[in-house]
Amino acid sequence: MSGVVDAFAALMPVAALRLDGGAAVEVADTVVEEVPVALVYNGISHAVMLATPTDLEDFALGFSLTEGLIARPSDMLDMDIEATPQGIALQLRVSAACFHGFKATRRQLAGRTGCGLCGLESLAQAIRPVPRLPRRLRVEAVALRHAIAALTTMQPLHRQSGGVHAAAWAGPDGTIHLVREDVGRHNALDKLIGALRRARVDTGEGFAVVTSRASHELVHKAATAGIELLAAVSAPTALAVRNAESAGLTLVGWLRERGCAIYSGAGRIVIDASA
Repeated sequence: MSGVVDAFAALMPVAALRLDGGAAVEVADTVVEEVPVALVYNGISHAVMLATPTDLEDFALGFSLTEGLIARPSDMLDMDIEATPQGIALQLRVSAACFHGFKATRRQLAGRTGCGLCGLESLAQAIRPVPRLPRRLRVEAVALRHAIAALTTMQPLHRQSGGVHAAAWAGPDGTIHLVREDVGRHNALDKLIGALRRARVDTGEGFAVVTSRASHELVHKAATAGIELLAAVSAPTALAVRNAESAGLTLVGWLRERGCAIYSGAGRIVIDASA
């Protein structure tokens, strides 16, 4: 290996020694990249996250919206993506009103992979209020099962590396329309939310599925984006359940093709006999 890293490559071929039944065999493998991605607003660095270097425009917009740095997509005026020897810099130009609002309280996120709280300076910053959601959505339980069944075939980076999370957007019938992948589960959801906003999708007319546990940060990001139902393949945390209840968000965990567990907002889901 040359040691030279392509800042925009999502995958890297590597050699591995695989042990199988007492035998050691050298095999060719593929692993996912983690690249430092700096989000720089009007010339000032705000956060550095370790991320998969794909769909960076979606990531920048989704992160900016879910972190409350901008109020609407039109507040992001311009973006340049710059590769550096250390990683990738997203040079973002935002409206003066937004920049003035978060400049004084900006947090320096020295990013672990998709970490949601790294670098915060106080407990008050850690748990932000969650917005209250309307109750427009109604989804049949079978739609959840359809979505997770389809998602397993729509994760190209995971299929090649086994090392990334996915966040997907499904219509009320469970048809998946968008998928974004990243080494960080928060990053994957930010990318999805950015993609939804760029496509002008009504987030009250579908639901999100994530291939991870349901943490507080994921609940907060979903609620901030107006997503009424968040379904995860693994367990929620207690804080995620409390905040989902506060937001009026429907939180589903342990999503499988055979069923799931509903932790809050069960009224949005139409239970059928096979659920």
